[in-house]
This record gives sequence, structure tokens and C-alpha cells, in this order.
Amino acid sequence: MKVDRPAVRIIGAGPTGALLAILLQRRGHAVELYETRPDPRGRPPESGRSINLALADRGIHALQLAGVFRDLEQALLPMRGRLIHDAEGGTSLQPYGQRPNELIYSISRHRLNQTLLEVAARQPGVTVHFEHRFESAEFDEGTALIRDLRHGRLISVPMHPMLATDGAGSWMRRSMKSAHLIDAHETDLEHGYKELSIPADAAGRHRMARDALHIWPRGNFMLIALPNEDGSFTATLFLAKHGEVSFESLTEPAAIERFLSQNFPDARELMPNRIAEFNDHPVGFLGTVSASPWHHQGMTALIGDSAHAIVPFHGQGMNCCFEDCVEFDACTLEHASWEKVFAGFGALRKPNTDAIAVMALDNYLEMRERVAHPKFQLQQALSLELERRFPQRFIPRYSMVMFHHEIPYQTALQRGTVQAELLADLTAGAASTLSDIDFERAEREIRARLTPLN
Repeated sequence: MKVDRPAVRIIGAGPTGALLAILLQRRGHAVELYETRPDPRGRPPESGRSINLALADRGIHALQLAGVFRDLEQALLPMRGRLIHDAEGGTSLQPYGQRPNELIYSISRHRLNQTLLEVAARQPGVTVHFEHRFESAEFDEGTALIRDLRHGRLISVPMHPMLATDGAGSWMRRSMKSAHLIDAHETDLEHGYKELSIPADAAGRHRMARDALHIWPRGNFMLIALPNEDGSFTATLFLAKHGEVSFESLTEPAAIERFLSQNFPDARELMPNRIAEFNDHPVGFLGTVSASPWHHQGMTALIGDSAHAIVPFHGQGMNCCFEDCVEFDACTLEHASWEKVFAGFGALRKPNTDAIAVMALDNYLEMRERVAHPKFQLQQALSLELERRFPQRFIPRYSMVMFHHEIPYQTALQRGTVQAELLADLTAGAASTLSDIDFERAEREIRARLTPLN
């Protein structure tokens, strides 16, 4: 059973919209993509807001299904773990997994978006309209008003169907909420972020290990850095927006220098443009979007961040959105009307996107604080050991999320909760090594509390 195939209109030509256009075109749909910004192909990335993206198994799976992974493969920089920079200047690597393929990959959002748009635009039946801004929706009439910014004219476009992939600040979601068609909430995290940069050395090489995600955990704030193709790193400072130590309080060059010197002395030395970037780059928004339902009749649907934006601390925002595209594409084959496609997609995905939203917030506490604690490090080592001994029953929650697209987020959250309790129990009286663990007890508990995974 397949849904009928009128032209599909997509609002937002970021990575999610571009990938969705590719998938739907392969099903025989003509696709019209509308994007507010100018064509990013051939343009430099915007400065100050381009947090590098972490591509993991779910995102790779989606790109492979769409036939575009090979177009991006050369742009991926593998990261095998977190390299922790402690307050005394020491470093330690915490591997993400224990198998050769258990890696995550750093990729520039700009490069990813460019490539996906290039592939989408090559497909017959896909048309991309840049500098076309969604203005409003007339839900009674089933039309949307889109402004052609190049020519200053307003265009009326049918919304049967119209898919909104216009991100966390989605105007379509806000229009649906204003019309009382859905409930939607944007929960602002008290922390924001600023992008800084660590340039390559004189020979164009990385000045730190290029095969790791670097983290400087400092309790209530942290700095991270991801490698780029050109030998540089994109560094991101996550910090409270208001308060005694916050972006609000750090405005003078002397105060900024003092803050960086006291908390990140090794990174500071690698940032020649730190003061200018700190002052010039905006404080980015971090928050969670929740909406219900994600659609209105068979007219329009929210997909990706427009429906369920999450904080970036699990490296799953893009991966989750790409998984949305795969699941939505599958729903078009299962249902005979767009209304049923939209309803089926929401019922399938919302429990899982709710689950990753919870895990992403929890991972912020883990990254900025827990990773530096010996007890956490022991529990991480124990997790990997239990996975080696009981691979059908115990997979670390992080691994379920990052390396197993076949395990739903909701399952990872549920099993992860049980496993966290097990790890806490098993390490309660342990000192600092695995030799202190009672593995006979561990086996009894695992067999009693964790069913085998298919």
C-alpha cells in the first residue's frame, strides 16, 4: 500500500529537508524545497553558530539508505573516544566502544548541507527555491504564504502535503500553535554556547589528537573541541547565560582572559583569536522543543528539530533527524493517505524522540562533570567488561544510542536505567579497579534483570 503522489513541499533545506527530499524523490514524488537563506553551495559557512556535527550509526544508516554516504565519506573525521583534559593539564582517553567500528565522526554542518543539497538538486523532480521564506499558513484554505525575497513578492503554495523541516525555531510549528492546532513548548536551557577556534599549525596539521572529541569538564561548564578537515578544531564553550560566572559577566577582555587562563590554560594557548571571537560570536540557544501532535490532518507535518529539537550533548540531534527521514519514508509505503502517514509517523517516533531528549540532557551532566570522577570511570570500564561477557544482554546505554540503529531510543533509555542501577550496586563497595567487582553476582543480576536483545 502506498500513499498518493502529489508534489511534496518541504519548508527548510537544511540537512533534514535535503535528505528527506532525496528519499521522497526516490519514491516517485516531485519535491519543492523552500529555504530562507541563500544557496550555501560555494559560500563560506556562517561564523559563530556552526557547532560541528557528530555523525553516528543512525545517521550513517540513513545516508546509506539514501545512497549518499559515499559522497560524504571523505569529509568524515573519525573520533574513537573522549579525550578528557583535567584541571591540572593531564589528559586521558575514554573510548566510546571496544570494537573497531564503534566510532563517531566529526563533520562540518556546512559541508554536510552543501553535499546533501548538491545530491538533492541533481535528482529529476526536485526543485530548490533559495531565499524563499515561509510567512504564514492559512489552514482553513490549505495554503501557505511564502515570500520570494529576491523579488519581494508573496506566493501562495498548496499544503497538501507540506512538510516542515525548518528547525528548532520552526515558523510552521509556531503557526500551528497560534492556530490552536497543536500544543508546543520550547524549554530554554539556562546555559548557552559560544564557538571558538583552534587553528592548524604552520604545516596545516592538527595541534591536538585529531581522533578524539576533546572535553574540558569543569563542573558547571565545559569546553569541547571537534577536529576539522583543514587541521583546525571547532571549539565550543558551554556556560551559564547569567550569573557570577556566565556569558553575561564575561564582557571585558581582562575578565575573558582570566576565565580562560584559570579553567582552560592549555586550550587558551591554542586560540590566538580568542578575545575577538568571544566578543564577536553570539551566544547560541540551547533548549528542547516538545510538540503534540506533529501534524494537522493530511495537510502539514513537523519533522526533525521542528517537532522535537534536543540539546546537543549526546551528539544525536542530526542523527535523530535523519532517522526521522527514514521512518517517515517507510510510513509513506505503509499508509494510503497523508493523514495516516502523518499520524503513523508521530505514533512511531514520538516515544523515541522523547527518550533521546531525556538522555541528551543527562549527557550534559555526564560530560561537564561525571567524566572526571573515578567512580564514573570505573563504571565505564565495568560497562565494557559486562558487554564483553554478556553481549546479548548488556550493551552500555551510550553504545545502544550511538552504534545500534536497530535499538530504538526508548529501549536504550529503559534498559539504560536498569543498567545504571546495576553498575551502581556492583561498584558500591569497590575501590577503583575491576578486580574489586563480584562478577558472579553481576551475572546473576544481569540474567535476572535484563532480557536478551534480538
